Amino acid sequence: MEKTGYIVVLITASSEEEAQKISQVLLEKRRVACVNVVPKVKSQFWWQGKIDNAEEFLLIIKTKSSALSDVIKLVKTNHSYTVPEIIALPVVGGNEDYLDWIGREVME
Repeated sequence: MEKTGYIVVLITASSEEEAQKISQVLLEKRRVACVNVVPKVKSQFWWQGKIDNAEEFLLIIKTKSSALSDVIKLVKTNHSYTVPEIIALPVVGGNEDYLDWIGREVME
């Protein structure tokens, strides 16, 4: 399995406004190259000892693994949830041109 140094980060937000705010901050700080916002994700989860559900917005973020700690800090600062979902998945390969573009857009 090839190791690329790139990751996809999944984050849920409570509203479109919150998703846009988080997306804008991450892009302006150049910690991510791209954010897809997927509306109306139906989430079911355990919270405070019971099953809960919510309609959320899913952010799919493409960035470098070296930017993850900054992404986490920025999301936690700009998120309404006590425990926001921030999950990073490794990119094991892909279109080299696209991966190179991510590398150029995310500033160290």
